[in-house]
Amino acid sequence: MKKQNAGVGPVVIKKYANRRLYNTETSSYITLEHLAAMTREGRDFKVVDAKTDEDITHTILTQIIMEEESRGETMLPVNFLRQLIAMYGDSMQAMVPGYLEASMESFRRNQEQFKSAVEGALAQGPFAGTPLAEMAKRNMAMLDAATKAFKPEGGAAGHAGTGMGSGAAPASKDAEIADLKAELASLKAKVDKLG
Repeated sequence: MKKQNAGVGPVVIKKYANRRLYNTETSSYITLEHLAAMTREGRDFKVVDAKTDEDITHTILTQIIMEEESRGETMLPVNFLRQLIAMYGDSMQAMVPGYLEASMESFRRNQEQFKSAVEGALAQGPFAGTPLAEMAKRNMAMLDAATKAFKPEGGAAGHAGTGMGSGAAPASKDAEIADLKAELASLKAKVDKLG
C-alpha cells in the first residue's frame, strides 16, 4: 500500500458485492487490515457501497473491531459490552455516542500529558543533576566510546580486537578499552556508595 498524505482528505474506499474493498486513491484492492493500519496512522477514509453509494464506514469500522477482538487480545471488557448492548433502545441511547467520543478524546489527551510528564521528569525532574543522572550520562558516554572503539575508522570493514581492518594502531584501541574499564570501575564504586 502506498504511503498516503494525512492532509489530502478522506480516501474513498468502495466495497463491492463480492466483499472486496477497493482503494480509489491507490487504485488497488485492500483488506480490513489495511484499513486498520490507515486508522492507526490517522488517515481518514470513507467506505461506500459500490452499487448504492451508501456510506457504510460505521459498519466496516465495527467489522475491524470484531476482527481485532477475535484475535485474542481483547480490549473491550465483557461488562462494558453488556452495558453498551443494554443501551440500545434505551431513552439515553442518543447521548451514548457523544459521551463515548468525549471520553475517548479525554483519555487520549491524558495519555499524551502522561507521556510528556514522564519524559520531562527524566530530563528535568528530580533526577536531573543527581548522581543517578550523572551516571546515566556517563553510561551513554561509555556506550558511545565503546561503539567508536569497535567501529572501523574511515568506514573500512575490519575485525575488532584482531588488529585487522582500518589500520588504526592496536595500542590506541587498547588504551581506549583500558580507559573504559577504569571509568566502569569508577562508576561501580559510586553505585556501591549510593547503595
